[in-house]
Amino acid sequence: MPVKERSATQGQRRMERGEKSGLESSLIPSQELDEEEEEEEEEELCKQNCCRGDFIEEAKKQLWLAGPLIAVSMLQYCLQVISVMFVGHLGELALSSASMASSFGSVTGFSVLLGMGSALETLCGQAYGAKQYHMLGIHTQRAMLTLLALSIPLAIIWFYTSTILIFVGQDHEISTGAGIFNRWMIPSLFAFALLQCLNRFLQTQNNVFPMMVSSGITASLHILICWVLVFKSGLGSKGAAMAITISYWINVFLLALYIKFSPACMKTWTGFSREALHDILSFVKLAVPSAIMICLEYWSFEMVVLLSGLLPNPKLETSVLSISLNTCWMVYMISVGLGGAISTRVSNELGAGHPQGARLALCVMIIIALSEGTVVGISTILVRREWGKLYSNEEEVIKYVANMMPLLALSDFLDGFQCVLSGAARGCGWQKLCAFINLGAYYVVAIPCALLFAFILHIGGMGLWMGIICGLLVQVVALVTVNACTNWDQEAEKAMHRVGETSSADVGVWKN
Repeated sequence: MPVKERSATQGQRRMERGEKSGLESSLIPSQELDEEEEEEEEEELCKQNCCRGDFIEEAKKQLWLAGPLIAVSMLQYCLQVISVMFVGHLGELALSSASMASSFGSVTGFSVLLGMGSALETLCGQAYGAKQYHMLGIHTQRAMLTLLALSIPLAIIWFYTSTILIFVGQDHEISTGAGIFNRWMIPSLFAFALLQCLNRFLQTQNNVFPMMVSSGITASLHILICWVLVFKSGLGSKGAAMAITISYWINVFLLALYIKFSPACMKTWTGFSREALHDILSFVKLAVPSAIMICLEYWSFEMVVLLSGLLPNPKLETSVLSISLNTCWMVYMISVGLGGAISTRVSNELGAGHPQGARLALCVMIIIALSEGTVVGISTILVRREWGKLYSNEEEVIKYVANMMPLLALSDFLDGFQCVLSGAARGCGWQKLCAFINLGAYYVVAIPCALLFAFILHIGGMGLWMGIICGLLVQVVALVTVNACTNWDQEAEKAMHRVGETSSADVGVWKN
């Protein structure tokens, strides 16, 4: 072959090889790109599956907690309701006296102790998450001492119930009956104080079924005790008050036996310790804002019923507002259970140093609360024409209650949502902030709006409840804003610092 032809052929071959190698080099990156995209898609799917799995797992934990807590709230709330129902068969005066005594007792006693005991949701919950198990017993004993000491001045207030009620202008005869009822109920204050501590002690370590069992046994026995003391012993309304006292002490006794002898509490309850006598101030600093936070909310609802007595038709307005408030509290017990569950989950996760776990827990509970609120709201509207018949045979009352029910549906929805957000706040230890939020929502917005709607715009009892809804809206917006702006990493650091401070302080005391 000539040299020129041979060189041309070689050049052509080189060009073919160059084109082939260029084609291969252009194909290799695209193949690698496809593989990278497939890997990214697989990672994304894996993340989605993990997130879905974490979400479902968290929902199971919360429902497992919330179910028994709702039952406990309902059963314990029923004790006073059952007693008042029995007294209702003794006559109108006895019923009015017992109802006023129950309302006065809730405002000046039970709500205060409930709020103080809620501080344990922060302290015990975070200590349990941090695996500082012995601190649960120490915190609980401090709470017991504090709440029992507080029960003494509250008992003095109850002793002078009739004097206080007459001083503020209430009917003399009804006030006298209410005073007798509350005097016989004074020992229940001390039992209720201990019960709040024991409940939080078990709740924060996710041990809620013993609480449900003891509350169920107590509620069942309470019916029998009421029947014997009210009708068979001849004590009348005094017997109903005594039944409340006996039932609370039965509940305390059952939970104390469980905590003492159950293997589940061996690490968290090691017996009474002198350590509980030290650093009580740290508990009080958290308990006082917690009590203020809860009392400000409870008192505003009771104030609405009192204001209804100043309207043009006070008997009708007071009856309907009382029915509305009883309905609201009954539904609220569901939200209390959900709030207790999220408080426990958030405090446990923050104490364990898992900020994302706390955030996930809140997101899951928000979805549960919105679903529950929607179902309750729709149900409330559907039964609006029949609900009043459960409380009265008067057509005027039944129609008025039916008109109130849509407002109740909206307030139940908002109240349930804020209760969950407040539960998360207790888990973080934001009681002081929430106390200011509640002060502004209920006493700067709700009560003035209620007065405006009811007495200036003449909307009546519905106007009073519209004022409460305005306060709930402000409270929900404020709590949503606070939770949305939360740095969960910082909250986890604060929780771990709080747990570290309390445990190191107690170790120092023990060494000394």
